[in-house]
Amino acid sequence: MTFSRLLLWLLLLLAAAPARAALPPAVVFEAGLGQFGADEYAAAVEKLFTKLETAAGRKIAPLAKHKVGLKLYCESGPGLATPVALTRAVVAALERRGYAPDDIFLVGLNDRRLRDAGYLPALAGGPAPFAAQKIFVLESGRFYDPVWFYDSPLPNRFDPVLAPKGWTPASAEPDRDADRKSFLATPLFLDTDFWINLPAYTDHPALGVNGALVNATLWNASNTARFLEARSSAPAAVAEMAAIPELRETWSFTIVSLERWQFIGGPWFNSLYTRSEPRLWLSADPVLLDALMLDRMNAARTATGFKPVSDTIRLLEFAATPSLGLGTRNTADARIEPAD
Repeated sequence: MTFSRLLLWLLLLLAAAPARAALPPAVVFEAGLGQFGADEYAAAVEKLFTKLETAAGRKIAPLAKHKVGLKLYCESGPGLATPVALTRAVVAALERRGYAPDDIFLVGLNDRRLRDAGYLPALAGGPAPFAAQKIFVLESGRFYDPVWFYDSPLPNRFDPVLAPKGWTPASAEPDRDADRKSFLATPLFLDTDFWINLPAYTDHPALGVNGALVNATLWNASNTARFLEARSSAPAAVAEMAAIPELRETWSFTIVSLERWQFIGGPWFNSLYTRSEPRLWLSADPVLLDALMLDRMNAARTATGFKPVSDTIRLLEFAATPSLGLGTRNTADARIEPAD
């Protein structure tokens, strides 16, 4: 990105910073979920939003762009994705705070997985599950900008999981170094007042924990499959991408449901290795959320006779670097505050 464009966006972001900056550190707000029904999710999200507003000292309300993005996770396949009931509850809570239905858009990576998870209608036809909201499918290549990218020396030596080999944005000029670039999904940080991360959790062989940080980065950009088989570079890439100023400053908070999470065999869904808790968490600290879930994963792995996630995977160590400002990995410092 050019210096002048970066400076412009830093000035704009200082003028319209999200509520995240006003929240106390190392805090996770928690609401109970009961039976994981639509009513339970609606009540829990409203409690969390109210708790967030109280802690931040200001109400969630439309700003200059009058848009909010929701980053979904569907990449583990059917069975483990952002719950549709959670997404509907977040949309409804935002509408109660002044956003029109079409002010809110959803962002996912792959159309087939979005369809399998219930976000897009079946190919055979039927009503659109989110008729009032636009759904941006990143794999289409239409939502990346050649000006905004993460540059890594790791070449694209691996076939991307969800995109054709050698894919680059149609608008990009030919570039012999294009395979070093991961283009960012610009709707989340160019077109919104703020955006909300809605991950699901699994383990990952190269990243340790596949959750808040990864959903905001590797599952939110092009040409990132090259990192997924590179244990040495993938954790650093996630941390560096998450700290890109424009992406971070508009990323207001993360909401995660513990309705289903997986502790081994990820990132592909395997019901034999899942756990369920009737909890909904909200935090502005994605590192802390990932650290708390990694503790849960390791406890479940040990209880079932598996080894903990390797401590040589340094994702959380990199992400917790003070200069990046992403958060803390010290779960002993965490404060889980009930919203009920």
